Amino acid sequence: MKTAALHTPPEKRIIIALDGPAGSGKSTTARRVAEALHYIYIDTGAMYRAITLAALREERSLTNSDLMPIVKEYRLELTTTPDGQRTILGREDVTNEIRSPEVTKLVSAVSALPSVREAMTKRQREMGQNGGVVMDGRDIGTVVFPEAELKVFLIASLEERAKRRLAELTGTDGGSHAITLEEMCHQIHERDKQDTERLVSPLRKAADAVEIDTSQLSIDQQTEQIITLAQARIGSNR
Repeated sequence: MKTAALHTPPEKRIIIALDGPAGSGKSTTARRVAEALHYIYIDTGAMYRAITLAALREERSLTNSDLMPIVKEYRLELTTTPDGQRTILGREDVTNEIRSPEVTKLVSAVSALPSVREAMTKRQREMGQNGGVVMDGRDIGTVVFPEAELKVFLIASLEERAKRRLAELTGTDGGSHAITLEEMCHQIHERDKQDTERLVSPLRKAADAVEIDTSQLSIDQQTEQIITLAQARIGSNR
């Protein structure tokens, strides 16, 4: 007599949402987690930065009406390469340019515009709708994917976040930028204020998010914590 074959159900490919303020370690950690799980990494902040860069280049005012043509007309793509994720605007790789101080200064204002936010949120949902993604930003667990199986909210001290931003700026082009730690702390403080006080999709922790303070953690340590959380969620969703 033949017995029925045992079939192991396929592994559930979940959505992992990483939110938190600037410099909390979202992007690097999200990328590492995605690599470990063989998921797709989506840096939503890069999308808003690319729109901001285009607005600066075209000398547009930061209004809904002036920026909507950019949102609609520009081809915006995030691609994965052996060297990490690259941001393509039109046909140009702008991965380094979008990290400039000029873009950083204005990106919060651009991302607060309702029309820009709505368009970007739609694209982000399309990118992650099939699961198997790690997406980082400010409102992923609260607005873009409130149903995400794993939500993590990363925090860190202001000084630690400023140090990370300075290191990031130096690393983008191998040079240095004329900005002090004190000035960077001020910039990040202002960015935090804009992000938390904006009317559209403000930065806040989802009620069911796991909070991790990365101030004293290495990238490896915070990555391992999130992978452990993810594996638990994946196991419970088989």
